[in-house]
Amino acid sequence: MRAFSYARPDSAAAAIEVFAQAGSGARYIAGGTTLYDLMKLRVEQPAQLIDITAIRGMDDIDTDGDTLRFGALALMSDVAADRAVQRDYPVFAESLAKAASQQLRNMATVGGNLLQRTRCLYYRNGAGSASTANIYPCNKREPGAGCAAQDGIDRGQAVLGQSAACNAVSPGDWPVALTAMDAQVELAGPEGARTVPVADLYRLPGDTPHLEFTLLPGEMIIAIIVPATRAGRHSTYHKIRDRESYAFAIASAAVALDLDGGVIRRAHVALGGVATRPWRAAAAEQVLQGQAVTPEAVLAAGRAAMEGARAGHHNGFKIELGARTVADAILIAAERNRA
Repeated sequence: MRAFSYARPDSAAAAIEVFAQAGSGARYIAGGTTLYDLMKLRVEQPAQLIDITAIRGMDDIDTDGDTLRFGALALMSDVAADRAVQRDYPVFAESLAKAASQQLRNMATVGGNLLQRTRCLYYRNGAGSASTANIYPCNKREPGAGCAAQDGIDRGQAVLGQSAACNAVSPGDWPVALTAMDAQVELAGPEGARTVPVADLYRLPGDTPHLEFTLLPGEMIIAIIVPATRAGRHSTYHKIRDRESYAFAIASAAVALDLDGGVIRRAHVALGGVATRPWRAAAAEQVLQGQAVTPEAVLAAGRAAMEGARAGHHNGFKIELGARTVADAILIAAERNRA
């Protein structure tokens, strides 16, 4: 690991100022559950770390009123265990409880989790040392180097949103649930404060896969805001993975339903584990609107959710798996409406 400077300011304004003075080599850090890994692998080599955990008031969880508000420094485990979240928004509690291990959830923050980097093996390996440098070229790690995953072992790679330059899958669970529920993030940076939808926080890889987020230089996440909706009670995060604990999604779906009797008035649907960013499935939502919850309708929605999917060499199974994961999630959410 390369030497770096460290600062622990006690306000967001002070943290932003440190970042502005340090320049492009600076990184904010809170739980550190991803960044420290990448530093040890020499994928990330920041010159300045800015520890933001001393900033007060950024770990609040507020579930009253017309919106939910999660401070960026709230721990994943605390939000997952919040009784109001569990009762009124199981999609959030489940997306957090099914992510990582309990030890990691006790360290990781809900703001940092939004910026989790891909778990693509070709991105995480092959950087930095003379013995492994350039074995696995990666455009996300080194722009213009190439993408070893395109003709490599791509079982875990994306089938939606990929490009010739990158097919790395977006790894998060929590961002998928937030995308389905129309969440926004409050940002602060050298250019001031702004609010953007969570869905707009992520870029498609295109020709510039090293640019993953739409954050401006020096911007930090202050809080996550979610509009309250009664559909939250009838929601789920359904995750398919290679083992039951501590594994990233092969396919996942966040679903919430607003039902009138047995008819869907509005559906919220997003996919994880199959795309290069959290994937809002607007086509599936349209298929479900005004429909009764039947096996035929939910499978049609699942197939609509996977429209445009393109298989690689070893991941074609994800297309059918993704469709059936969405269908199963819709049935689970609908069953909760009857409870």
